[in-house]
Amino acid sequence: MEADDKDTRAAIAARQNRMPVTVIPVPAIGPRTKPKALNVALPFARGTFTVVYDAEDRPEPDQLRCALQAFRDAGDDLACVQARLCIDNTADSLLARYYTAEYAGQFDVFLPGLTAMQLPLPLGGSSNHFLTSTLRRIGGWDSYNVTEDADLGMRLVRFGYRADIIDSTTYEEAPAYAGPWLRQRTRWFKGWMQTWLVHMREPGRLLSELGPTGFLAFQLMVGGNALAALVHPLFMAGLVYSLASGSEVWSGDSAPLAILGAFYGIAAVIGYLSSAFLGLLGLMRRGLSSTAWVLLLTPAHWLMLSVAAWRALYQLVFAPYAWEKTAHGLARTSHRAARITRALLNLEREIDGMKKRGELPVVGDAATNTSASRRRLPPASASG
Repeated sequence: MEADDKDTRAAIAARQNRMPVTVIPVPAIGPRTKPKALNVALPFARGTFTVVYDAEDRPEPDQLRCALQAFRDAGDDLACVQARLCIDNTADSLLARYYTAEYAGQFDVFLPGLTAMQLPLPLGGSSNHFLTSTLRRIGGWDSYNVTEDADLGMRLVRFGYRADIIDSTTYEEAPAYAGPWLRQRTRWFKGWMQTWLVHMREPGRLLSELGPTGFLAFQLMVGGNALAALVHPLFMAGLVYSLASGSEVWSGDSAPLAILGAFYGIAAVIGYLSSAFLGLLGLMRRGLSSTAWVLLLTPAHWLMLSVAAWRALYQLVFAPYAWEKTAHGLARTSHRAARITRALLNLEREIDGMKKRGELPVVGDAATNTSASRRRLPPASASG
């Protein structure tokens, strides 16, 4: 942690669990970023594997075993496995609901598709499981990149390694309001811009290391993602102009802005539908189809993304390494906790029914201590 971060140090000192935590002060030199802190900690890592979790993460209990098995089953070129991220506070707000759809489309549909096609994988920043030796071999993280995950995913491929997705979920808390959302998305867009600029310093070398399909995927996922958000309001203005003026956009004397409006109409339909379709598929795979109606807000969400992208471009010039932190621990709801509660209630009802049918002894009954009553217990099963 940052050497002057007294609040976090106090929180660690006040914790009640016995898990050992080593506090390593980060020198007050250079950027105050997450990747810089990771690079400071990396020399102290003693394990074969190094795992990155965000503080608010709630990974599934068997995730480490799942990651270890993935490494055991793979070849020497596997450097990282990424768990699937899922938003837990879906019901907090419209933004949290849309965030849930985004993450479902990204981590349950899009990224698994990339790995199936053996394309570069932009990592998710959390629940990343690395081979420590490989991480050191490629130089760790870029301390100056505010989306170190996207940069590292590309760099792994350039060094001849690959990343994969494991079928294990980590539950996260999404920003529920516009202010925190805007600051987080600004940082993401700024980091994607940084990643594109850094890796495109030598386009020919990048093409040879990623290959034609990997190079094209990089342009679309990293550069294209930011560019689409930046130009979106310009196309929107063109469409509004063409509709308001009643221009015949395909005629020879059409204004250039009206022609742009026509192209915007086509691009918007394709872009809106494709992103909404990804979100719908992800929600269906998560069993959250009832929240799919939020995807109707996709056009409004794209305009919000444009605001974040232009803010990111401004920061890229005037505050390239500024890291606007996202506050967590503010969630009011948890569909994961609700699901666990429902499961426990169903289990209680099942146990009560078994007791009434005589399939389970009643606790406190003298018969519970007899071997005969214990023999009446049903065999263990996965459902039990």
